Amino acid sequence: MDEQQERVVVQGLREGKAEAWQALYEAYAGQVWRAVARRLGPHAADVADVVQETLMAATRSAATFDPQRGSLWFWLWGIARRHVARHFRQQERLHRLTQAAAWLAAGDGRLLRWLEGQEPAPPEALAAAELATLVRATLTELPQEYEMLLAAKYLDGDPVAAIALRERTSETAVRSKLARARQAFRLAFRKYADYVPDRPAEAHHESP
Repeated sequence: MDEQQERVVVQGLREGKAEAWQALYEAYAGQVWRAVARRLGPHAADVADVVQETLMAATRSAATFDPQRGSLWFWLWGIARRHVARHFRQQERLHRLTQAAAWLAAGDGRLLRWLEGQEPAPPEALAAAELATLVRATLTELPQEYEMLLAAKYLDGDPVAAIALRERTSETAVRSKLARARQAFRLAFRKYADYVPDRPAEAHHESP
């Protein structure tokens, strides 16, 4: 594809023309695939995902292409590299979660009982990096208002009065929302130890 063809394709992408996306795919999908495969290895499903994400991202960000800064391939590969890096970060996160879940399972349910206010947390658990991994992963799965509230209370150490003042609401309302947020946290956290049966939540307990 020469420079004139590249400009036509990019302009078509900016205008949302399906034929421009098809031209991009036909011209570069194979090249992107081979370059990504060299970095990810022989995992076809992973390679396919990254290639698809790369081409879709290129379609969405066509306005950022500047022919003065390089060819269409150079621009495309820059996008692909970012998606390859994100893939490795996601794989590392999955590996950490798998390790953390195994650590949780080895604790014979004590951590879940602590979450529900039934017994103190073992000191070694509170210092464990695996617990921090599970807590962060769980928080990202909650509704944003719950995540922000729990982070303010338990990660930042903000008192209820300060949260109420910032949110322009009453302390009673904050405590009520905290109880709901803790319940949502416990339910989300349990998926990492699904061998532990559900138990009624302790709404008055002040730990997530």
